[in-house]
Amino acid sequence: MGILELAVLAVGLSMDAFAVSICKGLALKKIRVRHMAVVGAWFGGFQALMPLIGYFLGSMFADSIRAFDHWVAFGLLALIGGNMIREALSGEEACEDCDNALGFKTMLVMAIATSIDALAVGISLAMVSANIWVSVVFIGVVTFLLSGLGVKLGSVFGAKYKSKAELAGGVILILLGLKILLEHLGVLG
Repeated sequence: MGILELAVLAVGLSMDAFAVSICKGLALKKIRVRHMAVVGAWFGGFQALMPLIGYFLGSMFADSIRAFDHWVAFGLLALIGGNMIREALSGEEACEDCDNALGFKTMLVMAIATSIDALAVGISLAMVSANIWVSVVFIGVVTFLLSGLGVKLGSVFGAKYKSKAELAGGVILILLGLKILLEHLGVLG
């Protein structure tokens, strides 16, 4: 997996965290750099941890499914991306449930919820033999930066762009899965 593909994957994965970060920005009265760093660290940390766990789980059975691993990677990414698109188009207002606290329990639940997708992506990374250490660091840093930015943007622009970010993330993940599938089938070089 090249750096461009990894960047696209990282941005796609970070869209859920970015959307929730916008909610945090809406809920907080006065944004400080500390708020942005706390949200970024929680989301970036979990977004890096989950693919690592998924990778090691996927590595345990990768050899036994090597013949159809590209279909597994495509299926997982398409499922995750489709779910993100469905949520974006549903019109539900997720920011109603956003608590303005940055406490341990609240952030832990949100970090896990926004990074579950990354667990499945980690399994996909094992199927394509990606360098997991480079991947998790890159995904974590991108999510950290976009989450911090999301807090700031949420305070400035409000919920106007939340659905668009989630929609873009879903499309990106589906296209990345399709690319993996087409490469393994020999359609793309």
